[in-house]
Amino acid sequence: MKIIVSLLVVLFVVAVNGQTGPCANVRTRAAWGARAANPAWLSTQPPTHFVVHHTVTATCTTTAACDATMRSMQNGHMTGNGWADIGYNFCIGNTNIVYEGRGWNRSGAHSPSFNTRSIGFCFIGNFMTVLPPQNVLNTAQAFIICARDWGRLTTTYRLMGHRQDVATACPGDALFNQIRTWPRWS
Repeated sequence: MKIIVSLLVVLFVVAVNGQTGPCANVRTRAAWGARAANPAWLSTQPPTHFVVHHTVTATCTTTAACDATMRSMQNGHMTGNGWADIGYNFCIGNTNIVYEGRGWNRSGAHSPSFNTRSIGFCFIGNFMTVLPPQNVLNTAQAFIICARDWGRLTTTYRLMGHRQDVATACPGDALFNQIRTWPRWS
C-alpha cells in the first residue's frame, strides 16, 4: 500500500507540471493567497545569476505563518513600494517549502543591477547571526541545481548575495558566509 501511495504522489506531481524534485514541489501563488500582479513583467530567459536574500523578519515555521509572511511581503512591495508584485521570484521558510513569488521567467524587483537577468531567492527570516536549518539550506541548493537542469538558469550561472549588488547587510552575515561555500559563488 505504501508503494502505491508513493507512486500516486509521484504521478500527481508529474501530472501537475511534468517534472519532479525541488523545483516541482513549489507552493503556488494561489496556495499562499497572492494578490493578482501587474501583468507587465519583463521576461528573463534564462537568467545568468541567482541572487540570495533574507527578509529580516521573524522566521516562519508553519505553512500558515509562511503564507501570511508571503502575503505581507507582497502587500508591502505592491502597496508600499508601488511594484508590480512581490519582488522575489521564490522564497523559502523554515517549513522547508519553496514559495512561488514572481516565479519563473519574470524579472524581479530585488537587486537593481540584476533584476532582469537573475532569479531572486529569499530566505524568510533574519540570518545575520544564525543560519536556516540544514534541510532548508539543502533544499535551496537542490532548487538551484534543478533550475539549472530545467534550463530556467544558465549552466554558467553565478551565485551571489544581494550585498554584492547593493550596499546592504542582506542576506545576513551568517547566510552570506554560508553561500560563499556553495558552487558557482562569485
